[in-house]
Amino acid sequence: MELYSTNRLTKVDLRHIFNHMVDNAAARDPLSDVFSALADPTRRDIVARLAVSDATVTELAQPYDVTVQAVSKHLKVLEEAGLITKTKDAQRRPVHLEAEVFDLMTKWIERYRRLAEERYRRLDAVLETMPEYEKEEGK
Repeated sequence: MELYSTNRLTKVDLRHIFNHMVDNAAARDPLSDVFSALADPTRRDIVARLAVSDATVTELAQPYDVTVQAVSKHLKVLEEAGLITKTKDAQRRPVHLEAEVFDLMTKWIERYRRLAEERYRRLDAVLETMPEYEKEEGK
């Protein structure tokens, strides 16, 4: 049985599994979602602005040369990654940055930063035992 996508550009054969993306939905994890969401410079800028204060979608869209709908799509990606939430505040619907998600990123980065620093300390110790290194350092 063959199906066609709604845009008629891709033919899908249900008898075969096509690996279009290695990190498909089954391989997703929260950290990957956060880093993926922050890979886009517009989304990083939106996060930076929300770190200062909450804002509506219209307020967030103002500095960009794109439609409000385009900014809404960016916000949806950030929301799915858990970086933002949308709330109701009387007539406004402010977008709020969820700073707790950055703890996950910080812990991951810190772990590898410590490992890298330890490797550099060990390299420094080895280099200090080498006679050529002592001569170079003394110049």
